[in-house]
Amino acid sequence: MGATVDHQPEPVSFTNDGGRIAIQAGQYNVYGDNLVQVAQDPLVTQLPHAAEASFNSYTKQHEPTCLPNTRVDLLREIYAWAEGRNERCVFWLNGLAGTGKSTIARTVARSYYDRKCLGASFFFTRGGGDAGHAGRFVTSIAVQLAHNIPPSRQHICDAISERSDIASQSLRDQWQHLVLRPLSKLGDNDCSNPFLLVIDALDECDDDNNIRTIVQLLAEARWVGGARLRVFLTSRPEVPIRHGFYQIPDSEHQTFVLHNISPSIVDRDINLYLEFNLQRIGQERCLRAGWPGAEVITQLVQSASGLFIWAATACRFIQEGKRFAAKRLEAILCSDSGVSVAPEMHLNKMYITVLQSSIYDYTDEEREEQCRSLRHVLGSIVVLFSPLSAQSLDRLLDVASEGIRSMLEDLHAILDIPGDEARPLRLHHPSFRDFLLDKDRCGDENYWVDDKQAHQGLTSKCIQLMSSSLKRDICNFVGPGTLVDAVDRLRIVECLPSELQYACLYWIPHLQSSGAQVYDNGHVHLFLQNHFLHWLEALSWAGKLSEGIQAISSLQSVVLKSDCANLSAFVHDMKRFALYNRAVIEQAPLQVYCSALVFTPAMSIVKRQFAEEVPRWIKRLPQVGGEWSALLQTLEAHTGSVYAVAFSPNSEVLASASADSTVKLWDVRTGAVFQTLRGHSESANAVAFSPNGKVLASGSCDRTVILWDVGTGTGLQTLEGHAQDVNTVTFSPNGELVVSASGDCKINLWNASTGALLETLKGHRNTVNAVAFSPDGTVLASASNDRTARVWKMTSGDVLRTLKGHTHSVTAVAFSPDSKVLASASNDSTIKVWHMDTGALLRTLNGHAHLVSALAFSPDSKLLASALKYTTISLWDSTGVLLQNLKGHSRFITALAFSNDGKLLASASRDKTVKLWDAGMSTVRQTLKFKGHSRGITAVKFSPDGKLLASASYDRTVKLWETSTGVIQLNFKGHSYEVNAVAFSPDGKILASASEDKMVMLWTASNGKILRTLKGHRSEVNAVVFSPDGMVVASASEDLTIKIWSVQTGTILQTIGVRSVIHSLEFSQDTTLLKTDHGSFPTSLSPRVHTELSSLPEEVTLKDQWVSHKGKTMLWLPPEYRPSCTAVWKNTVASGNSSGLLLIIEFAF
Repeated sequence: MGATVDHQPEPVSFTNDGGRIAIQAGQYNVYGDNLVQVAQDPLVTQLPHAAEASFNSYTKQHEPTCLPNTRVDLLREIYAWAEGRNERCVFWLNGLAGTGKSTIARTVARSYYDRKCLGASFFFTRGGGDAGHAGRFVTSIAVQLAHNIPPSRQHICDAISERSDIASQSLRDQWQHLVLRPLSKLGDNDCSNPFLLVIDALDECDDDNNIRTIVQLLAEARWVGGARLRVFLTSRPEVPIRHGFYQIPDSEHQTFVLHNISPSIVDRDINLYLEFNLQRIGQERCLRAGWPGAEVITQLVQSASGLFIWAATACRFIQEGKRFAAKRLEAILCSDSGVSVAPEMHLNKMYITVLQSSIYDYTDEEREEQCRSLRHVLGSIVVLFSPLSAQSLDRLLDVASEGIRSMLEDLHAILDIPGDEARPLRLHHPSFRDFLLDKDRCGDENYWVDDKQAHQGLTSKCIQLMSSSLKRDICNFVGPGTLVDAVDRLRIVECLPSELQYACLYWIPHLQSSGAQVYDNGHVHLFLQNHFLHWLEALSWAGKLSEGIQAISSLQSVVLKSDCANLSAFVHDMKRFALYNRAVIEQAPLQVYCSALVFTPAMSIVKRQFAEEVPRWIKRLPQVGGEWSALLQTLEAHTGSVYAVAFSPNSEVLASASADSTVKLWDVRTGAVFQTLRGHSESANAVAFSPNGKVLASGSCDRTVILWDVGTGTGLQTLEGHAQDVNTVTFSPNGELVVSASGDCKINLWNASTGALLETLKGHRNTVNAVAFSPDGTVLASASNDRTARVWKMTSGDVLRTLKGHTHSVTAVAFSPDSKVLASASNDSTIKVWHMDTGALLRTLNGHAHLVSALAFSPDSKLLASALKYTTISLWDSTGVLLQNLKGHSRFITALAFSNDGKLLASASRDKTVKLWDAGMSTVRQTLKFKGHSRGITAVKFSPDGKLLASASYDRTVKLWETSTGVIQLNFKGHSYEVNAVAFSPDGKILASASEDKMVMLWTASNGKILRTLKGHRSEVNAVVFSPDGMVVASASEDLTIKIWSVQTGTILQTIGVRSVIHSLEFSQDTTLLKTDHGSFPTSLSPRVHTELSSLPEEVTLKDQWVSHKGKTMLWLPPEYRPSCTAVWKNTVASGNSSGLLLIIEFAF
């Protein structure tokens, strides 16, 4: 009757809540009127989130909610707001410490969770790891929404699929992409009732800027179409939160000040709380009926002074007394006189009572030792940057055999000590931290914690633990190219336990907080000299390298305050090393010993310190520079060309505009992307920061300018008015104007606040490429393809003067800082310097070999930097004298070839030259330079005896040279388009050439005559090679085929279909395999047989970013070393790139 099902049926469950029915059966949910397929894709669960931040997490399961008949009026008001339909989508409950905010938040969250109307919750905890900062806030909300609102799950999965890196993007991008957009796609029938987001203790988030951003994001919940969201938020009334709400209209949020509730109402609720809990304790301890009595409870209420945390601590303390519960109650009553003092004073006495009770039964000597131990352990707990379990804290602090749990067993009233030793220790309330760290509040030096000493102690313990635990390849992965993303996270946790990860991440913040001095050859210096690379490796496996780089910057600030020249130099070099190699260490941590050391400059302190760590399988290291260059870091994230960059005024942020239509904001300290701004529909061409750094302008080929809020990533204004691509944008020095210029020959002036178009400057007759304000803001300069630069008077919009003299397009303009001089750059390869008062040409800077694309003055006006379209940067002094050119090859290196003995290397370039190098020496040196081609050279090949060199060129010819003299022997002409490749037969008698004319030609090498022309490819031919016996020749084409031809007859013997364009070919010795840059293919040599086969791994290959051995990635190449062409001879790899850099590495595989 139908197909049989060979798996067990999955359980079916039904729930009915308020008319909304959910039926779960296998992969489907019936939710409301819709049948919703539940995605099996684990995308949502893989999204990084703070599991312990939700109100009902395992660690919070014993946290209390409001007792019945307490907080009645307040809860009624909250529920009425949540169910209402007014515009106030955010309810802010603020109150002083200890007034019960979190308990109310848990009560509200529980109520809505039980009604299936809780969208998500996030309870911030200072020092609580992921629950203590904003990094996992939005992703945690999204994960919970996917589970709590089933119709949203697929939309959230789709959002994650669209942007796999969404968790590393800005809070703004995450909120829009993971929350607002998925919910906006829901239909009206999906969510008939409102869903509540509960956010508790936002003031405990560790970054004020993020706090303000979160407030603004939460207010946007009112814009969700398909789902009606309400946000319940609690916090202390701290400044960042108040400022966040100042930016939200009063009509869009509701505020309730908890500590302004009538004291009589609060006292009544505390009375009920104490009655309930003390009655339960009395029953458990079989105390007399009615214990402790109304009079005692009234006294306790007075001592609480409106603080629920006092009442909660008192009840926990009494309960933990067990059979001495009554005695502990008496201790509380005796310690608190009941005199009317500040509520904080009553709480101080409560904490002192709890602490003193824990040492009550000890002798004087034991008390002294216990107090010392308690101060050490409690001091560590309260200054930890992220909570640790008792187990982990034991190992970090190296506590004596009895362990921390035993030491703290009498402090359950103030500490949450889980039964599971793997769960973190936590304070019941942050007020205990405030108490311990405040000498006046604590009052007893036996317990007072000096926070600087506590941080210093933790610094030492962290360094001790790292020194004994860190090592090379700590996870035993062996493979140097092992990627973080390919590794099971459980394996990393096993090898890097919590306490070791903590030590790696926070030892420098503890050092900085301690205020301690550091010294040359001190414990910090010695640790770094032994374990710096191990530390970077560990951070990378833990996914925390960016935090590590920030920590190095913090260490620099510590070092600067100390007298330690050697350590200072080492830390400076550490930062250069980490920044330069960040990209590879972050994705493949073991490359810290390979690529990072190999390509770091020879005189680097880190490289010399860890020279023994360079892998033994690298036999000959490539030649690299001696000192660090001006290049700090290469930032890779865009998927298209980058057209513009701009620094924020404080130099902490870099903006980049790209052909991928995005603008990215980078943290200059670490090189990490922290915002991706999406809004343009076409290429982003230009970026500029406002003078205060709060707004960014971007111009695009979509003819618009977008103004962005830098803090949140929000698009503030879209300015429309240009008829063609926007090429450049800038702000006026006072920030009031935005200026944009376009291919429509116009310059538009916009109001930066309103986005209104104020004026259009017309006068150029061709595309406007660049604009620049004078520093005093009185004039604007513009550069155009009409070969002129114009200076405009800002008060009137009139042309002040037109600067003529360039013979080609003017590409850039720049004012000197004193506004007296204007420089203009042109595609005529010159820079002209003009006097602004008179418009007179002061000087013309000649010396550029290529087009000038950019200009910049140094702040002191003494230097002018110019950049070429190709590879050279020139530095000029103020008189127009060329100081320095930084060069490699002048054009792309297009081909490389080893001689058969491996002693010579030939390189070809688009600069029309061939260079011959001595490759047998440890330092490669140029020996001969061949000139003769009229255009760039595409390929070179040595004859088998090494006496001749063949070169192919864009000029459609092949030339044969004597390698000993550089003299041209023969000139081969016959191709109708450029020649891409050449090859000698094994006996050297025949030369093959491959061309863009789709043909392969065979020539007699002795006289240059054509033997035969091989036709059959349908597109240009990129590679050609002879078999070892010389009987066949193989060619590879962009038609995605390899053809094998008979040399004698010219017939096609085999056609092999490939999936990628092949650029290099080589036969195995027995001719059974044809090796390519995309793997090896079997040959059959049977006529006209067409095969399509998967490739086999090669010995040594160089592709994209990696050198591989037998298919395993071994060595990562930094961007400036990535090849445009390669040659491999046995275990030696040579590569050349577009900047003219030549690289030779010999391996010992």
